[in-house]
Parts: sequence; structure tokens; C-alpha cells
Amino acid sequence: MDFKNKVILITGASSGIGKETAIKFAKLGANIVLVARRKDKLEQVANELKEFHVSLLVCQCDVSKKDQVKEMSKTVLEKFDSVDILVNNAGFAIYGSVSDLTIDEIESQMETNYFGMIYCIKNFLPSMLKNKSGHIVNVASVAASFGLPGIASYCASKFAMLGFSEGLKHELKNTGVGITVVSPIMVRTDFFDHPSFEKMPKYSPISLSSKTVAKTILKAANSPRLEIIVPSVVRGAVWIKNTFPYFINPILGKSFKKQLDSTKQN
Repeated sequence: MDFKNKVILITGASSGIGKETAIKFAKLGANIVLVARRKDKLEQVANELKEFHVSLLVCQCDVSKKDQVKEMSKTVLEKFDSVDILVNNAGFAIYGSVSDLTIDEIESQMETNYFGMIYCIKNFLPSMLKNKSGHIVNVASVAASFGLPGIASYCASKFAMLGFSEGLKHELKNTGVGITVVSPIMVRTDFFDHPSFEKMPKYSPISLSSKTVAKTILKAANSPRLEIIVPSVVRGAVWIKNTFPYFINPILGKSFKKQLDSTKQN
């Protein structure tokens, strides 16, 4: 797809992966809709994008709130009529064992990471289907394939995103609308700024830059694939886990449980 003059809506666009994705699309001449909770951060991103001379729309919106998403979608569709690429990138995690997390903390992750995606798709999919074109890119995580101690509720939200996307992909066959999930390993963003990660090492040596993931999102916007794992070598680990779960799961469980226990002792 030639992205010039296409309308790209990105949630979680105020920093990290969302911001880098907006920059890459804008460089290609796309019109950008920036969506996030922090208006001041969005305005900063919009100012950076002005050099590309594309149409910009800033929408302050908490995607976990269905009424806010509905109002945001009205604003977007009044200006652009339709969205060509919907990038559901908003998401966060709270680190801690299920026994220590509150129900509100668990629900909040599902509300943003999963239902936020649902609300956006439900509001923008009808116009895509009407136009018989468009692509949805859902930014998940390798955690969509591995249930890990300490981030069980985050994993659940990403498992849900991947499962929903797979089912929807079958429904969208022959409609002209596509859907692809981007599942990166650890990414160096403010994702880990949440206080719950305070006692954990910030990033592993194999963590990715936001730019690397943003580049994959552009690729996904043109892809017929259900899921693109970043880096691609990790797809092998997912295959091994699914094929030999009795071998891999105990190793992963022990490793991440050790990390979880150490944070409780400190």
C-alpha cells in the first residue's frame, strides 16, 4: 500500500512505539490521527510531525472508556470520513503476583489493552467495510504466547488480543479489510516506568528499540499475515513452546518465578 494521503490512526501515540510509528507514517506522506490520554504529550508529537506537512489531528482519549472512544471516532470520521490504517498500540502492564494485585489493577490492564482495542475496532471497522479497504494493526507482545509469572494479567490481555484478531481475520476474508498482530519482545520505552517495575532490571540485552517495532508496524499494515513476531527468530521459541510445552513451560516458569520472588524479598 502506498501510504501517501492515507489516514493512519494510532492509539498510545504520545510516546514510545506510537510516537515512532507516527513519525514513520508521516515521512511517507500519510495523514496522522494521534490518540492518547496525555494532551500535552500529543501536542509535542504533533509539533514534531509538522515538518512533514501532512494533515494532523490530535485526540485526547482514554481508550479504556467506551464513551470517550465513541466521541473520538465521531471527531475523526467527521474530518476524514474513514480511517485507512488503525493501529491499536495503547497498552500497559502492572508487575506483581495475582495474589498481590488488586482486582482493579487486573481489570485496568484488560480494559486498556484488550477492550480499548475492541472499542476502536467497533467504531472504525464499519467505515472500512463500507469502503472495502483498510487494515487493522494490533500491537500485542510475545506475552501473547507465553503465560508468565508476575505479568499473568498482562499476558491474559495479549492472549485475548491475539485470539480475537485470529477470529476476526476469518470473518474479514474477502472484505478488503485486513488485520495483523505485531508481537515484539521487550521494547525500550516508558512501558517499564510503572512503579511496580521499580525493583526489576530495566531492559534485557536483547530488548528492541521503538523504531524497530514501528518499522514492523508499517510492514504489518501491508501484510496478509495474522501475526508478525519481532525479532523473527523468536517465532522459533513460540513454535517450541507450543510443540513441547512440557519441556519449555517449566524452564520459563522457574526463571520468571525466581525473578518475582526476588522482588518480594527486596
